[in-house]
Amino acid sequence: MSSVPKVFVAGATGLLGGRIVRALLDRGAPVRALVRPGTDEEKRNALTALRADGLEVVEGDISDPAERLAEAVGDAAAVVSAVQGGPEVIVDGQVNLVRAAEKAGARRFVPSDFAVDVTKIDDGDNFMMDWRRRAAAAYADSPLEVVSVLNGAFYEVMTGFMGLVDWEQGTLSHWGDPDQPIDITSVADTAAYTAAAVLDPDATGTLRFAGEVTSMRRFHEDVQRGSGRTLRLRHLGSADDLRAEIARQASLTSNPFDYVALQYQWCMVSGKAKFDTLDNARYPEVTPQSLADFVRATTSAS
Repeated sequence: MSSVPKVFVAGATGLLGGRIVRALLDRGAPVRALVRPGTDEEKRNALTALRADGLEVVEGDISDPAERLAEAVGDAAAVVSAVQGGPEVIVDGQVNLVRAAEKAGARRFVPSDFAVDVTKIDDGDNFMMDWRRRAAAAYADSPLEVVSVLNGAFYEVMTGFMGLVDWEQGTLSHWGDPDQPIDITSVADTAAYTAAAVLDPDATGTLRFAGEVTSMRRFHEDVQRGSGRTLRLRHLGSADDLRAEIARQASLTSNPFDYVALQYQWCMVSGKAKFDTLDNARYPEVTPQSLADFVRATTSAS
């Protein structure tokens, strides 16, 4: 029997969750992955292909009754949440998952906090982080060890979802001081650090990791170097101007997801959610990929 504790992963078919499963298996941990009924067949097959490596797939949802969800958790010693969604998932679902983990006898919980420093911002700065703090407050009475892993912003989000890079127009846009330090990490390296923390018996509290501590000016330079493309750097306004733009967009829509990318940018370019310290040295076996190498690999593959 493996001496490495079994880990239960919720959100295992997502981009980060799947990487966490793989990183745990690479470290010799047996993994039980939760797959929702009706999950896309391709995503399900990608997980089941890992069964020979020590993966067990169970069907269920974090909204299931805690007793049923506890059966899915089974004998896992640690529970990792890599779920994404609205408050019904991030707040209600994660609190339910904690209660199920307690019933199952698990010892550790890693919430889906992966982002900039959620401990340093205020309510209203970023509604998705507000949900994470609400969840944490709701399970603050749990006897589980809670280990929160923060990674800054994902390379994948910075070069895609944020809308900063416009390859067709040949521009890279930013708000605020271009030399303000920001923390960024690839999904793969975030998963590697998460797996290391989950299996580290001495890990506790909030751990902060960054693939790079950079700035928007250096981000621009690295994206150009990695892609081999020349991109014009466009300054859109100050951090205060960005805050005003967020307020303007919020007044025009009832869907906060329409401006959440701007909220994340404000948390970074204002410096408010910058990590004060990093825990990279805790796991020297993880060598994070540089942004330039990430861009080189992704642009050559596309």
